[in-house]
Amino acid sequence: MVAPPDNDVLWARSLHCSHSGSPALTGVSLGVREGEILAVSGPRGSGKTTLLRCLSGRLVPQQGEVWFNSVPVHTMSAPLRERLRRDRFGWIDPEPGLVPELKAWENAALPLLLRGTSHRAAKKAAMEWLERLDIGMIARKRPAALLQSQRQRVAVARALVTTPAVLFADEPTAPLHRTDRAHVLRTLTTAARSHQITVLLATHDAEVATVADRTVSLLDGRRVNSVQPDGGDAPEGRAACSLSV
Repeated sequence: MVAPPDNDVLWARSLHCSHSGSPALTGVSLGVREGEILAVSGPRGSGKTTLLRCLSGRLVPQQGEVWFNSVPVHTMSAPLRERLRRDRFGWIDPEPGLVPELKAWENAALPLLLRGTSHRAAKKAAMEWLERLDIGMIARKRPAALLQSQRQRVAVARALVTTPAVLFADEPTAPLHRTDRAHVLRTLTTAARSHQITVLLATHDAEVATVADRTVSLLDGRRVNSVQPDGGDAPEGRAACSLSV
């Protein structure tokens, strides 16, 4: 087992994963630098969600290694991986998955409340993110009373409220119209830059991927390239784990 490069906050090597016997990832390797926004692109079924789940410790690959800040995630026990996700990672799904009994601000504050943060401090942090996402006015409403776009923005606020080290965003703007999508992406990128949050953004939308510093493309569970925002391939001088496999 070889330790990852010091400048990579996340590093994975030769990930293999299958679902019900069908390959989902086949030998995928990559490195992500601290504060980088990395888009993982590809059509539906290409392995994007599986890759994010392996990198975040939600799923243990059948083969390969995953490291976070030079700590091997793939050898952690389930309780340690759960603690890592709770304390250091944020996650956004295509569907918001809000708790129907809780108000919008309570849903956004939930990660802090589960950590034991005081009610007042958790509400203050949640309200700040709801305001940034232009939905402060719906803070006291429950999910059933919200529009789909509002529910998704509450989920984004919930993922950002803890200021995670790494934010995993799996098609976070899929249910949003163009205007809402642009606003959410601006908020995500601004938060990432100002708080040095590393973002892994899975998307099949080429326009969404343009907000990233770099794009890694998957096809049938394999890396096919690594692209800079200007459209050129990543230089070979960059860390070996950033090369296609």
